[in-house]
Amino acid sequence: MARPDKAAAVAELTEQFRNSSAAVLTEYRGLTVAQLKTLRRSLGENAQYAVVKNTLTKIAANEAGITTLDDLFNGPTAVAFVTGDPVESAKGLRDFAKDNPNLVIKGGVLDGKALSADEIKKLADLESREVLLSKLAGAFKAKQSQAASVFQALPSKLVRTVDALRAKQAEQGGAE
Repeated sequence: MARPDKAAAVAELTEQFRNSSAAVLTEYRGLTVAQLKTLRRSLGENAQYAVVKNTLTKIAANEAGITTLDDLFNGPTAVAFVTGDPVESAKGLRDFAKDNPNLVIKGGVLDGKALSADEIKKLADLESREVLLSKLAGAFKAKQSQAASVFQALPSKLVRTVDALRAKQAEQGGAE
């Protein structure tokens, strides 16, 4: 029979997995408490970084329907539960790992899809959601401007063609 405190921890972790859009597993061996505090701040407001017990977290992930992380639960493990923009949190982890090589990104999950450590680093290289949306809006606006120019050019080209035909007819008609 499971102890009530362990059952409560599994239930809390399961809820965190379900409420997160992404979760990133890291190994934090060799980091000080002060460094972990700095890491938590660098992840932003939409992520929670928690040092976890492997067995309980594995059970919680499986209960949440995430079975792709089972191989990553070895050694000292901490999980970054991301509820907001996963790119921002991935950048925070990548940048912190550059300065502190003791932080090792093991892998993670994004919207139910397993991610390797390399895929998380690629995710960190993306621009933020707001920047990508503004670029998309700019591209749509540019295409609309091009379409408007084309639609405007058609009637004016037609008018010039009709005027040229009239002038040619008048020239031919006046010569006879």
